[in-house]
Amino acid sequence: MFDMVSRRGFVSLSAVAAAGLGLAGCSGSKTSEPAGSDAGSVKSSSKKKAVELQVFAANSLEKALPEVQELYTEQTGTTFADTQFKASGDLVEQMRAGAAVDVLITASKGTMDDAEAAELVDADTGEDMFVNDLVIIRAEGSDTKVEAIADVANLDGKIAIGDAKTVPAGKYANQALASVGLYTGTEGDDGEYAPELADKVALADKVGTAASYVSTGDCVAGFVYSSDIFRYDGIEEAFVCPEDSHKPIVYPGAVAESSEHADEAKAFIDFCLTNKKAQKIWGKYGFELSE
Repeated sequence: MFDMVSRRGFVSLSAVAAAGLGLAGCSGSKTSEPAGSDAGSVKSSSKKKAVELQVFAANSLEKALPEVQELYTEQTGTTFADTQFKASGDLVEQMRAGAAVDVLITASKGTMDDAEAAELVDADTGEDMFVNDLVIIRAEGSDTKVEAIADVANLDGKIAIGDAKTVPAGKYANQALASVGLYTGTEGDDGEYAPELADKVALADKVGTAASYVSTGDCVAGFVYSSDIFRYDGIEEAFVCPEDSHKPIVYPGAVAESSEHADEAKAFIDFCLTNKKAQKIWGKYGFELSE
């Protein structure tokens, strides 16, 4: 656990340091602040009429994103409607049904690809925003041991996994299980669990539910993102799944085609990636900026 947190802390601080170096050359002039810096964000936005943005975001962002939104409101005056934090697939389905949205942030490229194919987002505005790790968790203080992905089949109890139909974390988990022969499909939503695991799987409607199943003791272990350890009490890391056991975990963001505030929506996405205070918030919750 501590090795992972230390690595994440190093990456996050490196990102912040890099951003700081980029600003250093401009520190002597208030008129040359780059976009995304604290002073620059306030100055460039002060001339614009404040708007309210509707954001649809992956459930795993429900702790970090509100803090970044609060920071953005302080600096620009732009406010946010009731941000929807749900499984990425559910968010796309809401958009298909006509929900008014300005910004969509999903927990997988596949889900964003679906949104693009349905012309729900403007592909030209898309950005890979964050990366994450897939981990197997146990209840805090538990003596459950997991030293390899295959060990979950030998545990005495249920295993929490997001429903791969709508929950990207579930697809990544199934891909990891497929890498050790415990799932039959390589994509993560196209197969079945091996007989020795099938009866142990407890499907969750979102990654937060999977974490809750483990923290309450309903499940002895579960698959979540490493960032979830920072936002939920009662769980701890048991094992980090190797990066080559699943597809890269990337959070893409894009402006919705239906947005009436497209410029402001894109400005918010850019702020999330470039503002040094925002970067500190992402790092606090275990998110690494995508390179």
